[in-house]
Amino acid sequence: MSLPNISIPFELPIPLEVLLHPPVVHFAIALPVIVILLEIINLGFKQRSLSLFSLFLIVLLAVVTTAAYFTGSVDGKETFMFLSDEGKAELKEHKLLGTYLVYGSWALVLLKLLFMAISRVVAKLFFVLILIGFTGVMMLQGKDGGEIVYKYGANNQALSDMSDEKDELQEEYDELEEELNQLKESAGQASEGSASSEELEALQSKYDELQTKYDELAKSAESKVAETATKVVEEAKEAAAPVADAVNLAIPSDGNGSH
Repeated sequence: MSLPNISIPFELPIPLEVLLHPPVVHFAIALPVIVILLEIINLGFKQRSLSLFSLFLIVLLAVVTTAAYFTGSVDGKETFMFLSDEGKAELKEHKLLGTYLVYGSWALVLLKLLFMAISRVVAKLFFVLILIGFTGVMMLQGKDGGEIVYKYGANNQALSDMSDEKDELQEEYDELEEELNQLKESAGQASEGSASSEELEALQSKYDELQTKYDELAKSAESKVAETATKVVEEAKEAAAPVADAVNLAIPSDGNGSH
């Protein structure tokens, strides 16, 4: 049974960098464990100072959990388009559970304030049980997040590297396309009606060089992000297809560039 859809009704006023989510989320997982230990210890010591320190950590937990949500949203937007349909569904569920954890963490702050006013041990034990339940869900969220990265390929750094490589190659293809257009113009103005064989051979050489780079990128993709990286490469190849067609049309099949 899926959880009802809820959301955070505001966005942060400042932009966040990609890849901040992994370090932040580790604190969100570790903090509730520390709070549980403090609460259990304080069942015996009954020190108000320990209780206040626990309250401070719970407030910090709520802040960190909120930060984990927003940093995760940034990373999720960066990697969403590269995921399979199953991976996208998992990412949506991961975000939804993260939203519940944000509200749950702030609810813990209110519950802690409430139970601090109640001196009965039973009430404090009940709060410890709530903390254990929250921590269990938080750890499940961490496990699911790891699966999204390693099973479905939501590796933002690898995808970023592949996208950068694709963008660089795309720029080279754009330059090649511009040269092709210039070549066509000069060929149309020439009395022979075509470019010289030297120009065409140079163009063919440059195209072959770029195609080799694409082949190397495809091989690299197999050992990096597999399916997601291949999507990046295929996207670049598809964008470059018109250039390849133009080269084939510009160069005669017999290799002679002049009439």
